[in-house]
Amino acid sequence: MQTTSVKAFGTTAPEADLAPLNINRRAVQPNDVEIEILYCGVCHSDLHTARNDWGGSIYPAVPGHEIVGKITAVGSAVSKFKVGDLAGVGCIVDSCKTCSSCQQDLEQYCLNGFTGTYNGQDLQLGGQTFGGYSEKVVVKEDFVLAVPTNLDLAAVAPLLCAGITTWSPLKHWNVKEGSKVAVIGLGGLGHMAIKLAKGLGADVTLFSRTPDKTEDAKALGADAVVISTEEAQMKAVRGQFDLIIDTVPYVHDVNPYVTTLNINGTLVLVGYLGGLEPILNTVPMILGRKSVAGSVIGGIAETQEMLDFCGEKGIVSEIEIIKMQEINEAYERMLKSDVRYRFVIDMASLKNS
Repeated sequence: MQTTSVKAFGTTAPEADLAPLNINRRAVQPNDVEIEILYCGVCHSDLHTARNDWGGSIYPAVPGHEIVGKITAVGSAVSKFKVGDLAGVGCIVDSCKTCSSCQQDLEQYCLNGFTGTYNGQDLQLGGQTFGGYSEKVVVKEDFVLAVPTNLDLAAVAPLLCAGITTWSPLKHWNVKEGSKVAVIGLGGLGHMAIKLAKGLGADVTLFSRTPDKTEDAKALGADAVVISTEEAQMKAVRGQFDLIIDTVPYVHDVNPYVTTLNINGTLVLVGYLGGLEPILNTVPMILGRKSVAGSVIGGIAETQEMLDFCGEKGIVSEIEIIKMQEINEAYERMLKSDVRYRFVIDMASLKNS
């Protein structure tokens, strides 16, 4: 298959900084869309993959799965997009399309394994897929998203991971006008959970360990802030919430939060992968039909639904724009939670390097 060499930024080893390199993109096939990448969000998953924190990283690794840009070419069989359209690509660029999950528009749970935008198995060229820290990307039409034209394009980028990761549980657990939703943690995911839940008409509370997030949370749309280290405040909200979205990315005690769920309430983990410590106490779950669940990103149809909703409501992420050459510093700052609330790379800086 014919390929084109394009500029990218990636890493060749877990301990190496990200640096310029060249990668190959396939020529546009009949069902493909080629996108000139204008902005790419920076996700914790990018850092974990670059540094092989989860194991299984393939090098060279080019991260980036919050991609927005302009379509520069379409294949002969493409019907949904045309050259010049604004478009996005999230965490998935392919799936089997035939399993029971894919048939329900749940490609994120593809029973045969979806193809990740980076560090996935490239079914077209062989080797691994390369992400959005690059000049352009070529993706099947079915995995390309239409971006509302009324939104700040740079601030749309994080919607394609942080946004859909929190939108999917809000929709699955039927959050609507008057629902009582709580969010644990105020970072890239947490700030989007607040904005989207508020956009759906919910009453929204932030759980925080320190009072210094109160002002920011309320500016984002939170109706209340509960300091989770204050026993009296936690007791005051016992049995209140229909849904709690837990965005904390490290091991933590979820038991105090479970008691704040109402009958049939659910706490959904979206930020942490691994064992729970201390162990989950089932007493409040059994006595109140409360649930602890998990959720990951969303399917393509659901992601498009979220983008359309954000276009209608004027919802975007709070971002700090950086140059591609500043990515290693941004990773270090991200580890210290020194960003409000998502880094986005201006990809013009890569082209001009």
